[in-house]
Amino acid sequence: MEFVTPLNVAAALIALVPYLGAAFWGPVVGARLRALPVAAQIAAPALLSIPYALVTLGAHQFNWGWFALYAALPVAIAALMARAARVDPEQCTSWREFVVLAALGLAVDLRWFESAWPAHLAIFNKVLLLDAGIYGFVLLRELGGTGFDLRLRQRDLTTGLRETAFYVPIALAVGLSLGFLHLHSVWPGLTPIAGAWIFTFFFIAVPEELFFRGWVQNLLERKLGRTAALFVTAALFGLAHFNKRTTFFNWRYVLMAAIAGVFYGRAWRRDRRVGASAVTHATVDAIWSLWLR
Repeated sequence: MEFVTPLNVAAALIALVPYLGAAFWGPVVGARLRALPVAAQIAAPALLSIPYALVTLGAHQFNWGWFALYAALPVAIAALMARAARVDPEQCTSWREFVVLAALGLAVDLRWFESAWPAHLAIFNKVLLLDAGIYGFVLLRELGGTGFDLRLRQRDLTTGLRETAFYVPIALAVGLSLGFLHLHSVWPGLTPIAGAWIFTFFFIAVPEELFFRGWVQNLLERKLGRTAALFVTAALFGLAHFNKRTTFFNWRYVLMAAIAGVFYGRAWRRDRRVGASAVTHATVDAIWSLWLR
């Protein structure tokens, strides 16, 4: 594949460092980061501009404006979260967290920055924005109750699969009646099934679950309570899918995603573990992509 080049591979490895570092060694990485001078802590995420430079220089598409954006936005997020940690040590939440979440969510959903990237490589945009959020919320802010730990436990798996079992019959009934789902009887084989699940888990389920459950639902619980936060987050998750598979408002997708969001939220809040809700999310998405799309 022509987009698998040494520069792109190097960019991917750099982009995955904050994600995987926080997911598997978060406390250690965070402690070492917070031992640095405050100015260095805030300036460090400017390094997230390096993957942009590598990818676009290789494609002869480099732009100084986009480079500045990918350097400045993570720094701005870090500055806001560092300030939030100082003025709100009890983590009652402030406007800063919600401003950052709105900026990250809208940038991804409305594809504000995807034109910065060569064709088929816009996934870098999502990963870098995720990295900026992880750096600010997980490593600097140390937002409690996030549950961003991908060292999966047996209870994560059982919780995730339990919520999948609850959701799938509802999804089938609603999705088939709306014409959103279409059954396919093909058995793709164990390797494609495992590959689809693993890819979905790490690059779709975990990022979305960290954002919507670990951050949004987590913060809303402090303002609205557990039940209201669950349903508000599920509704927001549904609305985030309004432009999927269509150029207009795809209300069927929104409805199905919102219902799924209730079960993803239930999986997360049982032990406040992103891994559990990501298991539900990845399993649902794998079933859909292999047999129901």
